[in-house]
Amino acid sequence: MQLDAWTEIARGTDEILPEAEFRERLGENRPLRIKAGFDPTAPDLHLGHTVLLNKLKTLQDLGHDIIFLIGDFTALIGDPTGRNHTRPPLTREQVQANAATYQSQVFRILDPARTTLAYNSTWMDSLGSTGLIRLAASHTVARMLERDDFAKRFRAEQPIAIHEFLYPLVQGYDSVALKADLEIGGTDQKFNLLMGRELQKQHGQRPQSILTLPLLEGTDGINKMSKSQGNFIAIEDSPDEQFGKLMSISDTLMWRYLELLSFEPLSTLNQWKQEVTQGLNPRTIKVRLAQEIITRFHDAAAARQALADFESRFRDQTIPDNLPLLDIMVGSDGLQLAQLIQRAGLSDTTSEARRLINNDGIRINGEKATDPTLRFYSGNEMTLQVGKRKFARIRCL
Repeated sequence: MQLDAWTEIARGTDEILPEAEFRERLGENRPLRIKAGFDPTAPDLHLGHTVLLNKLKTLQDLGHDIIFLIGDFTALIGDPTGRNHTRPPLTREQVQANAATYQSQVFRILDPARTTLAYNSTWMDSLGSTGLIRLAASHTVARMLERDDFAKRFRAEQPIAIHEFLYPLVQGYDSVALKADLEIGGTDQKFNLLMGRELQKQHGQRPQSILTLPLLEGTDGINKMSKSQGNFIAIEDSPDEQFGKLMSISDTLMWRYLELLSFEPLSTLNQWKQEVTQGLNPRTIKVRLAQEIITRFHDAAAARQALADFESRFRDQTIPDNLPLLDIMVGSDGLQLAQLIQRAGLSDTTSEARRLINNDGIRINGEKATDPTLRFYSGNEMTLQVGKRKFARIRCL
């Protein structure tokens, strides 16, 4: 395998385990069976999901067989990863409706002709209650409590439902059913990915390698991108929404997004970093990122129009040149938009700030802001505008 191919595979990864085994497999000069699972717990995918999809595309372009696994069975259980409470169960009808949207969205990145679409209900439904009991007998409660989120809930005396212990077992069994060579997942899925290795060994299979990827921070720069946090950029967002949200991220977060979301070569990203250190406005790099993302999920014409609309809004607002940077301490819990407006001196009180927001009088980086509870954290940078003449360039600390 060429060095540049390995560089692209390893790009942005957290761990490849065991790396030597995976390199050995790659040296066998055969298409590997590579699996990534997505539970359809919500109807839309966001850019956080595409971190995994991008890695699948890289491997697909290198000639490997990609299995996009829709966890319609595991979604009925509910992934306990990172949870401090039991997920409310979804109905099969909800899961099926969400799964249908995934099919159309995923093929905006992956080649449908070279991707196997699989559903884990296919083998789990046929496994039956007897097979599920045998699967549950393969591991102990003590082993399950090695999982960090289970352990924390147990110590805090928070309830853990019995069915939640089944989730990592079923995810691991998916690897058995698919005879996976490699499974890709987020860093929070490591326990489940290793479970796949264990169950494959028990079933006489060669254990899969695992590749973990970081969890993409949302637009707030702090929390994992998710709909519940309101910090997400959806694949289905309009071009203008995607453009505005990407332009709102901090200059620091911009590089993280480029590494994990862009298909530009690492050499190009390094060149852009050098240009920024030499005085290039980071806004130019954000525009390049936004153009790439919008072209991927819409088309080039939509990307050009989104840029034109964005620049038109900025021209109309006549933001002053050389606006000073105002540092505002937001603390570990962050600040809501109304509080930030008041602290920036753009309103006398938070009540007045809320009225301005409700009356469509606030813009963030040229985009209308309508949620007074929108929260900002250390690392966020933005230009706030109140009305036509009041501006503040803010950095949250």
